[in-house]
Amino acid sequence: MLQAVEELRAVDRPSRSLAEAVRRALRSSNVDRAVRGEWLGHPLHPLMVTVPIGAWTSAAVLDARPGSEDAARRLVALGLVASVPTILLGLADYGGLDARQRRVGLVHAVANTAAVTCFAASYALRRRGRHKAGKVLGLAGLVAVGAGGALGGHLSYAQGAGVHRWQT
Repeated sequence: MLQAVEELRAVDRPSRSLAEAVRRALRSSNVDRAVRGEWLGHPLHPLMVTVPIGAWTSAAVLDARPGSEDAARRLVALGLVASVPTILLGLADYGGLDARQRRVGLVHAVANTAAVTCFAASYALRRRGRHKAGKVLGLAGLVAVGAGGALGGHLSYAQGAGVHRWQT
């Protein structure tokens, strides 16, 4: 199924447009090199994804324990805050992908956008005291982030996106 996404030519136009927009915005600047992790010799996006995923997974664990609603809500919020730089770092990497990688990357982004949307709605419900509904949306968000993560893993491990980017 993951390889089928590589063949999803229907997303070529929007994926190409997005990559071009990212390249125009960053234009091989010092910011571009910094946000793509050149200084570290490793892309930053894969490192940063651990924060929202960890926060949201921890919230789900706390959701199973009565009386932990406030802590779970705060972890959902932490994941949402951390998702902003995570998304920006992913976009910076996106500009350097080839056509097959962009297809997977775009579907990866759509899945993770669905996850962030679920968690944002979950947070809003939790703030209003609707914890059960917030928990359900949190679980839906975990499913979406799992799908997005599988696509991100495929992009990195099967397609080699970002591998040996700076080695000569």
